[in-house]
Amino acid sequence: MPVTKHQLARALQTATHIADREQLAAFILDDATAFAGNPFPNLTAGAALQTWRTRAIEFEGAEIAWAGLGCLLRALERMQTREPLVQEILRTAPHTLYLFHRGDGCSIVGAVLHGKPRQPLPAAISPARAVRPKRSRGASRQLDLFDLSIA
Repeated sequence: MPVTKHQLARALQTATHIADREQLAAFILDDATAFAGNPFPNLTAGAALQTWRTRAIEFEGAEIAWAGLGCLLRALERMQTREPLVQEILRTAPHTLYLFHRGDGCSIVGAVLHGKPRQPLPAAISPARAVRPKRSRGASRQLDLFDLSIA
């Protein structure tokens, strides 16, 4: 039997290890949010960890705002790599939420909400945690291997 939006939102609200649980649950319950196509609903904790570590790097490079990613990565790192998970995908036009549970719809491992590049998250999501600060690149000088001048 498929899990409903209300079941997922209630379960997410009780997941105290997820800092943004109230905001993520509010996104799920929004009338505009709907379940999306899910080609790979069943996966392992190891596969999810590898996928979301890569996405964390991509999100930073593409300036994609997110919420919940740090909590998801920490939860996945504590799990056995072969532990089975179920992935739920919920979407509005500009935002997508991926939620992972242990197959019962109640035991939530984590959830990530993200938008598109340079687009903010919904107003209910705290921007202080949603966007990573940019790293200062500073003035770096490239070494010229063919420079013949001696300093």
